Amino acid sequence: MRDESRAGPADPTPPLLFLDVDGPLNPYAAQAQRRPEGYTTIRVTLHPDRPLRVWLNPSHGAALLGLGYELCWATTWMAAANEHIAPVIGLPELPWVDFGTSLFAERPDGVHWKTEAILRYAAGRAFAWVDDEQSPADHAHVAAHHPAPALLHHVDPRIGLREDDFTALAEFAAAQTE
Repeated sequence: MRDESRAGPADPTPPLLFLDVDGPLNPYAAQAQRRPEGYTTIRVTLHPDRPLRVWLNPSHGAALLGLGYELCWATTWMAAANEHIAPVIGLPELPWVDFGTSLFAERPDGVHWKTEAILRYAAGRAFAWVDDEQSPADHAHVAAHHPAPALLHHVDPRIGLREDDFTALAEFAAAQTE
C-alpha cells in the first residue's frame, strides 16, 4: 500500500529514500531454514543476549544506489546499519534517522513510532519509505502533515525487496525530478 504522489513543481534535489533493514533488506519472516535465493547469511550481535541471523542480498546496494534517491537508514539498527548492513550489500556509510526516545513508543492514534521522526528528517522534501510496518494511519498522517510527495511502500517481510518494489521506487523518484 502506498500514498499517491501529490502533484507539485519538480525539485532538482533528489527525493530521500528511508530504508528499513528488517523486512525490506532482511526478509526475517521467511521460512527459518530456507534462506531466500541470492541472499547471504551474516550473524550479528547487537545485544549480548540476542544474536541475530540476518539474510542480505549483496545486489541490493547497487540497485538502491541506481534509483535516483538520497539514501538514509530508517531502522532500529540506526548507526549500526552502517557497520553491519551497508558493507554486505555494497552501500557507503549513510545518514540515519535518530529515533531517540520515540524508539518503539506506541501512539494512541496508531501512527507508527518511526513516522514523526521521518517527517522531521524529511523537512518538507519528497521521500519514499520502505518498511514492513506502515499502516493506513501512517498514510493518513503523512498525507495530512507532509507538504511534499511521499511514497510509503510496504515490503513483505517474508520475501524482502523484489523487482516490482525497485520498479515502484524508480517510478516515484523519476516523477519527482521531471
